[in-house]
Formats: sequence, structure tokens, C-alpha cells
Amino acid sequence: MSDRRKVNFGVFLPQAGLSFEQLVERALLIERLGYHSLWLVDHMWSPRSRDVDHLECLTTLCGLAGRTARLRLGSLVLCNSFRNPALLAKMLTTLDHVSNGRLEVGIGAGWLAEEYAGYGYEFPGIGTRLKQLEESLQILKAMFTEPRANFKGRFYSVSDAANSPKPVQKPHPPITVGGSGEKVMLRLVARYADRWNCPAGYRSFEQKLEALRAHCKAVGRDFNSLEVSEQVLVCAAKTETEVERSWQTVQKLRPFSLTAMKGTPSQLVELIRERCARGVTLFAILFSDFGQPPSLELFANEVMPAFA
Repeated sequence: MSDRRKVNFGVFLPQAGLSFEQLVERALLIERLGYHSLWLVDHMWSPRSRDVDHLECLTTLCGLAGRTARLRLGSLVLCNSFRNPALLAKMLTTLDHVSNGRLEVGIGAGWLAEEYAGYGYEFPGIGTRLKQLEESLQILKAMFTEPRANFKGRFYSVSDAANSPKPVQKPHPPITVGGSGEKVMLRLVARYADRWNCPAGYRSFEQKLEALRAHCKAVGRDFNSLEVSEQVLVCAAKTETEVERSWQTVQKLRPFSLTAMKGTPSQLVELIRERCARGVTLFAILFSDFGQPPSLELFANEVMPAFA
């Protein structure tokens, strides 16, 4: 797959602690430097601190869409439980129009129990949340593509639901499903997603990939029609001494540090090539300094050109 698709680099930028104007400044820099995409998180508060300022994902993306011109805008990942899927389809369609076709839809089953409790959402077991996610994916696709959407499931239903206008992107904005559960989540990826995003912290990428291949075969899908992305922590600096100094402050940032890449630009190029060889064509990068301009510029100027 990697030899037929361009390798792209996006910035995974959890918005905790950043004002909207700070996010705009960062987004404009990311766009100017030639990154493919910017990805926010869908949390009500930072998982590391409830008291840090934290803007809501979709309304923030709408604001960023109005201030940027080329940068693709996405979520890693929307919590399926937070929004009725039909309403979510309408919101995402609107965002695709506001951005003139630059929306990336990222969605998952949700996981932070304290957040559910804090905002009054039920937090069923993972099996139920996965079944809810599957129904939502079916409704999203129907709302994106059909003149009237009809679906009756165990958890969600729509009846003769209109969604006009349809998204700018045809047949719909790319749908990224994030998660790595081999039995169910990767089956949902094979059946419904345009892209699989492998979250940081995995034990064996190859094992996940083989499970995904098997699910694609089982549902009759060409595996090569599915793009593979990876959420990855990157610790970049000009010298090895600077790399190690930076690494000391972030190596406890789990699960991200477990599958991180660290090095000088030339070292990172080789590490990225290794991951491209196993099928990754989009990297959603969490920089170890949380996307400060020096790291963004160093990576864009000295790493990305090797994959142009």
C-alpha cells in the first residue's frame, strides 16, 4: 500500500490549555508549513486535568475552518456516545461545507468513564459501546449519501431523515475509525471505514494489521482500499543530545511513549520509512512539546521533504 499512496503528515494537537486564538495561530502555522491535517481531541476536559481550559471539538473545528484555507481538519476521535448519530451527520455535513470539503471524520467508541459520569451520559460496557458505534456508522453513511435515511437498530433509529445539502466531498468525507481491538473494532474498520487509525501504545502493529487483513477478507473488502494511519508521539531535535534531553520529560507520557519515535531529522526519516514499509501512509503526530513552533518547523523543513 505504501508504495502507491503519498505519505502525509498531520498534527495531533490536543486543545487543552489553548485559547481559540492560540489554536488559530498554530493552525495557520501548520498550514503554512505544508502539513496535511490538524486533528483535535473530543473530550469535555483534558484527561490529565479537569481544570485546564478545553474547547469543544466540533465547534472549534468550525472556527478553524473559517480561518484556514487548505489544511484538512479532523478529530481523533469523536466519542460516539456524545451525540445522536443523525444530528452528528448533520453537524459533520455542515462542517464539510464550512471548510469547503476539508473535513476528516474520525470516530471511536469512547473510553473515559469519569467524563461520561461528569456530563450525565450512560457508560455501558465496551461490547455495547461497540454495537452503538456500528449502528452510528451505518446512520452516518446513510445520512451522507441517501436522499432519505432509514435505519432501525437496537440503539438508534432514523425514519425518512433528510440531510440536505449533502457533503461537499463525495460520496462523503473520509471516515477514520480509531481503535485497535482485534475481534470487533477492526471488523468495524473493515466494514465501514475509509481509514484505520492505530492508536499509540500498541504491542504489535503487525498483529493488528494481520487481524485487519483477515476482517477485510471476511467481509469481502479489498484491503488495499483502506488507508492506514498511526497516532504517534514524535520527539525531534537537531542533535542527539537535545533529543535525549527532551525525551527525559516525555518518556513517562504513556501510552504514547511506548510506540514513540525519537531522533534527529535524519534518524526520524529512517524510522518513518520503516513504518511506511508496513503500510502506514498518514502519521497523526503528537509532538513531544505539544506542537510548539520550533518542533513543527524542524520536522516540516528537515523530515517531510524526504517524503514529498
